[in-house]
Amino acid sequence: MSTPPAPGTLYLVPAPLDFGCEAQAPLQDALPEGTLRTAARLTHWVCENAKSCRAYLKRIDALHPLAAPLQAQQITELPREVHKKGDHGGQFNAAPLIAPLLAGHDMGLVSEAGMPAVADPGSSVVRAAHDAGARVVPLVGPVSLLLALAASGLNGQNFAFTGYLPQDAGERAERIRALEGLALRQGQSQLFIETPYRNAALWQALLQHLQPNTRLAIAAGLTLAQARVESRSVRQWRQQGEAPDNRTPVVFAIGR
Repeated sequence: MSTPPAPGTLYLVPAPLDFGCEAQAPLQDALPEGTLRTAARLTHWVCENAKSCRAYLKRIDALHPLAAPLQAQQITELPREVHKKGDHGGQFNAAPLIAPLLAGHDMGLVSEAGMPAVADPGSSVVRAAHDAGARVVPLVGPVSLLLALAASGLNGQNFAFTGYLPQDAGERAERIRALEGLALRQGQSQLFIETPYRNAALWQALLQHLQPNTRLAIAAGLTLAQARVESRSVRQWRQQGEAPDNRTPVVFAIGR
């Protein structure tokens, strides 16, 4: 009997943070050469959306020729249920998605922006790779949460990312006050995000429900030439401050 091939390596490939933005940053400015070269040699992918994955690969191809033509790349999408419910809790079995990995092929995991499996789906794929005995290698690239935290002036030694806040106004207000309580009592910076078209609504809720001395930071369009990073007290924001627009991805952070 022939020995089955050793599993390939799963590479976590960061994507630029300009997904959905009107402008794009030069790819070589946002990602290191080594990351781009590794991505260019991969031919098997798991992604959020095949169309955006191909668009990203096309940008890579302009700098480093792909190992296989774009139409020959084997791209598998995460199921819709993962986008709706997430896959961070361990309920979704991603083993069928990594069949090429088990056959000995190296694979790439990519999200639409930033590091896959961080504030984006993909952790189920990483778990499946570990369970199969495959090597998992995170590549270097932009992570919006860490860039925003570093630029906020808030506590970078104790922080939490809480994902999306509730859309219901009452539940959102309650959640804002709860997160603020953690930030003020424990000194733990609280980071969260929102779908861009709801940025202004979240912004108004923050100014309405946060205490005047709480520090609020926003980081919008990170890595782009028009990036906006500002951090000040809620009182100061109420006196002077422009709401983020409803087109650009934003990381919000509160603390003391």
